[in-house]
Amino acid sequence: MLVHLPSNLTILQALIMRQTSKDIAIIGSGLIGSLLAIYLKRLGHNITVFDRRPDIRTIEFSGRSINLAMSNRGWKSLREVGIEKEIKKIAIPLYKRAMHVNGKPVYFQKYGKEGEAIWSISRGLLNKKMIDLAESTGVIFRFNEKVWDIDLPEARLYTGATEKGAWKAYNYDIVFGCDGAFSRIRHKMQRRSRFDYSQDFIEVGYKELTIPANDDGTHKLDKNSFHIWPRGNFMFIAMPNQDGSFTCTLFLPFEGEISFENIKTKPQAKEFFKTYFPDVIKEIDNLAGDFFKNPTSAMVTMKCYPWTYWDKVALVGDSAHAIVPFYGQGMNAGFEDIYVLNELISKYGDDWEHIFQEYQKKRKPDADAIAELSFRNFIEMSSKTADPLFLLQKKIEKHFAKKHPDKWIPVYSRVTFSDQPYSEALAIGDWQERIMEQVMQIPNIESKWDSREVEEKILELLKQD
Repeated sequence: MLVHLPSNLTILQALIMRQTSKDIAIIGSGLIGSLLAIYLKRLGHNITVFDRRPDIRTIEFSGRSINLAMSNRGWKSLREVGIEKEIKKIAIPLYKRAMHVNGKPVYFQKYGKEGEAIWSISRGLLNKKMIDLAESTGVIFRFNEKVWDIDLPEARLYTGATEKGAWKAYNYDIVFGCDGAFSRIRHKMQRRSRFDYSQDFIEVGYKELTIPANDDGTHKLDKNSFHIWPRGNFMFIAMPNQDGSFTCTLFLPFEGEISFENIKTKPQAKEFFKTYFPDVIKEIDNLAGDFFKNPTSAMVTMKCYPWTYWDKVALVGDSAHAIVPFYGQGMNAGFEDIYVLNELISKYGDDWEHIFQEYQKKRKPDADAIAELSFRNFIEMSSKTADPLFLLQKKIEKHFAKKHPDKWIPVYSRVTFSDQPYSEALAIGDWQERIMEQVMQIPNIESKWDSREVEEKILELLKQD
């Protein structure tokens, strides 16, 4: 039977008509949980978000943050529910990297084409804003309420003050686990047969530091750049905030000659910054203070499968695919999960089992691909960005891409400035790397990198593949 919708009925309202309203619980009030709540509430569902932590809007942020880098996938997901413009008010566009190499002037590398940027956003500020936006749509948040267990077939949650104390039961139609890399919901799913799970910690940890604003509120470094101090097996980064400060992150091995374990006093911390980051020497007291005030945190890659249980439970974001932060895609990948879920909801209506099955099959290869790309980018950012041959290779790629934009799009642009599947970007990036390995073997490549000979060589290799 054909149903004729009024001409003024929006697509979103039409989708609501195709779905039966459900009572849905989301575990985790972070960025992914808050955005998913907005999506599902606007589709007509009753949404309750549980979080074991206090309301982030009422407390000082933890000092464990790495500023977020919002890119194309994230903006697309926010645009779908009409909040992109609101979030851009608290973001700063970064058009280039600023490379701080000892003994050399700061030099800049544009991220992409003219006008292409990643956007720096404070994690705490964004999370507070997302909760506000979710509440404004009618989402209910239950803070300081820890979920200890879940009955998967019944979508029944159990919460309580302590693990061994009295628990309260809540019945829902659907539960989404958005509770991070150490998800309680996933933990219960892991106990079922044929559930694959792995976690890999890298030997490098991170610590949040701060460069405050100038007295007049301006930034002490270029505000539209992502600042990187590459130092081999460790590095320092800085991303701007709207108040003129920079949120900085020191990535350093846990153990070894130059490591967190070997910096035990403020004088040692000051000497460390003085030796390896001399151009931030004016901030040395502040940086050394933050070094001991803020915790040292670990980074993990977590993979699992399946991500769903029947038509009752699904994992989204880090609870399904935690990655290290070196491509700036953790949040973007989680937001893209939600965008894909929303597409499948519009396609299959009330068939949640079908929605969940297709969701995990579609997203799993891309989650694995961005995990691999993120790990590789740590090597690139910490070591290769100070390597003259690597920089020359990137220069050749950029020159060729500018002349032949239909034949060469760098993998970074595919990941950051498009919504091409991560798995395709990884495969194409590996293919391009094989081509460039041959190009870099051309005799005297340093003196003729922009010659017709090099251009013809790349075109020839592209045809061979």
